[in-house]
Amino acid sequence: MATTGTLGAAERHQHLLAALERSGAIRLAESAAELGVSPMTVRRDLDELEAQGLLRKVRGGALSATGPRPFSERRAVRSRAKVFIADKALALIPNTGAIALDASTTSGMLGAKLSAKSRLTVATNSYENFVSLKGSRGVTAVLVGGEAEENTDSFVGLIACQAASSMLYYRFFTSASAVDPIHGTSEVSLQESQVKQSFAGVAKETILCIDSSKLDQQSVALALPWSQIAIMVTELDPGDSRLDHYRVLVELL
Repeated sequence: MATTGTLGAAERHQHLLAALERSGAIRLAESAAELGVSPMTVRRDLDELEAQGLLRKVRGGALSATGPRPFSERRAVRSRAKVFIADKALALIPNTGAIALDASTTSGMLGAKLSAKSRLTVATNSYENFVSLKGSRGVTAVLVGGEAEENTDSFVGLIACQAASSMLYYRFFTSASAVDPIHGTSEVSLQESQVKQSFAGVAKETILCIDSSKLDQQSVALALPWSQIAIMVTELDPGDSRLDHYRVLVELL
């Protein structure tokens, strides 16, 4: 069996994509050391994978390709970080009233932990998250319908936006495709961003639950500015230096 230093291009590509799936990012120097090849070789591999639309090159490595992805694929990415984020965000869930969860898998992790809550109404535009919520005792699950977006397994469009804004939420829990200190959150499509804007527009507070691989990144469609976000929850310690740019913009948890 070949050692990492003697792997062919196809095997290196598999290794790189597996690392991307596990952690949400490829780090150039780290990958070169693991594969036993030069950073230039890894750069060429990333060039080829980017040309196939499988990732997006950034300074020092690569991130997942910007674009819609099915719920099942998104759920497997950075799952440990999402569980940690959900555990932290659970403390922000009220015992009564209404909250909203977007169609993200991070919100889905949070929704699955609501069994201890009672007399809580939870709206979401994700069928997968809705099904998960229905199993929580004391939770009234509301599915925000509309146009089915097959690429993300969510509901979007005018009807979804109208339904999302027809309730008053104590808190709206959302993730994002990307977040940066200047623009706030951004999404893979205008349709996804519009539904999130509708939820946030009628929520007393919006809680951004996002893993650190999405920090300092931009996607396609602007979604929520910092003025609409009350708290940002990540898997990092709030004192982590990677959060320095955000410390003056939002409360960190």
